[in-house]
Amino acid sequence: MVEAVALAALTLDAALGWPSRLHARIGHPVGGFARIIAKCERRWNRPGLRDGARRIGGVATLLVLLTVAIGCGWAVEWLIQRTMGSWAWVGVALAAWPALAQRSLYDHVLPVARALEAGKLDDARRAVACIVGRDTASLDEAGVSRAAVESLAESFCDGVVAPLFWLLLGGLPGIWAYKAANTADSLIGHREKPYGPFGWAAARFDDLLNLAPARLSGFLVCVAGGRGWRVMWRDHKRHASPNAGWPEAAMAGALRVRLGGPIRYDGVLHDKPWIGGSHRDVTPADLRRAMRIFLRACALLWGLSAFLELGL
Repeated sequence: MVEAVALAALTLDAALGWPSRLHARIGHPVGGFARIIAKCERRWNRPGLRDGARRIGGVATLLVLLTVAIGCGWAVEWLIQRTMGSWAWVGVALAAWPALAQRSLYDHVLPVARALEAGKLDDARRAVACIVGRDTASLDEAGVSRAAVESLAESFCDGVVAPLFWLLLGGLPGIWAYKAANTADSLIGHREKPYGPFGWAAARFDDLLNLAPARLSGFLVCVAGGRGWRVMWRDHKRHASPNAGWPEAAMAGALRVRLGGPIRYDGVLHDKPWIGGSHRDVTPADLRRAMRIFLRACALLWGLSAFLELGL
């Protein structure tokens, strides 16, 4: 049943995303995780606590999140199976659908591409600021294009491949446990103050959950792009993350451009290494090509889910 659930959830996400009207009325489940994290942070990451106590608080925060996510996922799946019988797969797909982000990711990158193509650099900077954490006010056309391509590649794993992977392995408890951990990593899994020790558990657990999906993401990007294997194997370690480098290096190789490089956060320049076998900078045309590769890679996931469903 889980393969049919995966196909149905992918279809719902591709067709609808997470509609703005629905978001306005009920929010999004990830928002619930964020509120739990905020409450735990106020209690267990207070100023003046020692690093050891803050690290223990971070572990406790992660355990609270996982307990809520797995418990609710199991309860909802059990209730659906009890009440919907042979149609339970439809209900489970509806409950899994919000955890996927194919449509949302594409819809967030599209305004960046359109603004760049129209020559509206300021609009492109504002649009890309919605999807990246770096400083964007001084980015040139290549910098905006590069930021968008990097976000698209990395988020292909976090927003599409990894949730689907854990749905196939663990059903609703699996997909929502992943989303809880990934949300925690995004919000508190940083070395900078005020997180550091408090966010350690979230960052490390997210790394663990993404080990297989990240490598699968890189594989799919290379297949969808028709190349990129050599760059992926050579350059994935140049990324600070043990996982994000796989899809990012694969995308750099597929496009034959360079990604990464010096990035400014909160006014501070971080001299990160370049990723990619080419010294050519990213252009708006490359961003469009990356978006097409993303769509083909998503289609490959659909095909993989159908393959598993048919039991071939």
